[in-house]
Amino acid sequence: MLIGIDASRTTIRHQTGTEAYAYHLIRALIPLTAGQHDLRLYFNQPPERGLFGTHPHVEQVVIPFFRLWTHLRLAAELHSRPPDVFFTPAHVIPLTYWRPSVATVHDLGFHYFPEAHTRGQVAQLKWSTRHNARRARRVLADSRATKEDLIRYYHIHADKIQVVYPALDPEFEKNARATKASRVKGKHPYLLFLSTLQPRKNVVRIIEAFAMIADRCPHNLILAGKTGWQGHVIEQALRAVAPEIQNRIFQTGYIAEEGKAPLINGADILLYPSLYEGFGFPVLEANASGTPVIASNTSSIPEVAGDGGALLIDPLNTRELAEATLYLLQNPAKRRQLIKKGLQNVNRFTWEHAAKQALVQLEKAAG
Repeated sequence: MLIGIDASRTTIRHQTGTEAYAYHLIRALIPLTAGQHDLRLYFNQPPERGLFGTHPHVEQVVIPFFRLWTHLRLAAELHSRPPDVFFTPAHVIPLTYWRPSVATVHDLGFHYFPEAHTRGQVAQLKWSTRHNARRARRVLADSRATKEDLIRYYHIHADKIQVVYPALDPEFEKNARATKASRVKGKHPYLLFLSTLQPRKNVVRIIEAFAMIADRCPHNLILAGKTGWQGHVIEQALRAVAPEIQNRIFQTGYIAEEGKAPLINGADILLYPSLYEGFGFPVLEANASGTPVIASNTSSIPEVAGDGGALLIDPLNTRELAEATLYLLQNPAKRRQLIKKGLQNVNRFTWEHAAKQALVQLEKAAG
């Protein structure tokens, strides 16, 4: 069987979660398909040398084009040399392509928080999600929450959707193990939020919860990540707290991948009360780093946290977040329990397992 894969998102230098998903899933599919299937990877620009290595069953096709690459240039290539099944892990199926295909849908957060995007972005996201979900023979969803959203909003039959959990970047896990082995606490203990700073991540309530308990703990609060859409709301929340509390809240800006593991490892708690997630990677990153987590009890996060990978709270209840944080700081036994459970939890998620599940769906679609 020949599997064609849109690999165009894997060449982006600063990858988002969906782009990293494409890269790691393709890497895991390459050894899995050796000797039984062929892969054809499509790029809109030349990939870095050695991005996926050299393998006899893997063909790399570079087809640069100035605009509308997917619906014009990629579509022309697929029509002229059709694979047995086409897979798009982080993008959209070409509009004119009707042959067997599989698509991944990562999350439908734009339905819950449309204000986190421009109106044009919301329209594009709705169209592309509907198009992928209906055109594909099989759909991969990052979580049960995403699967349920696809059924709810687009009336996709449940049997067509397979939940395939992603996993952590293997480099992150290696860095987390190395950092954990040499863990040394700094002079100033801190609580950590690590993700894009935008309202959907519930950063305002994190600031307000910290203000409630700041006089009862010696910790600083670090808000790590680039500022996203409507970041001014967070700046307003910072200006609203007392000056002495403002002086204990620090924004780092964008954190490179190699800096994430030591930052998470050094925190006493990772705070992740996000209002909606298709898949909450920071929960797993903290689990792998041996850092206890307080996270939301909504969307996909309980799935990711599993049996004890996080202390779950109502993300809309600021006082509950504050009290849970103080409780965890004052209870070392509970912290040790969360760390132990978290280290066990992260083992549930591997790219090898994700690739095996994805391959089954690709074979079903081709058949």
